[in-house]
Amino acid sequence: MIEAILAAVTATPTPTPTVDPNLVTPGPVGFVIVAVIVVFAALLIWDMQRRIRRVRYREEVRAELDAEEAAQGDDAGEGESDAPRS
Repeated sequence: MIEAILAAVTATPTPTPTVDPNLVTPGPVGFVIVAVIVVFAALLIWDMQRRIRRVRYREEVRAELDAEEAAQGDDAGEGESDAPRS
């Protein structure tokens, strides 16, 4: 019990750094590389959103054209049948 109290009271030594902290930082080169990657990712996301939006609009236009074509086909084909004539 006394050993546990003495272990808790005694200070643990802090290790001394063996490497200069300024030499292990990424520095300006690392910052530039990360900045370029962020800009590239942002441009890639922007382009992808533009392409997805374009595909969605094309599908909406196709659906509208198909609906108009079906409506015109129904109006024109009321008196005619699709059965072959003999």
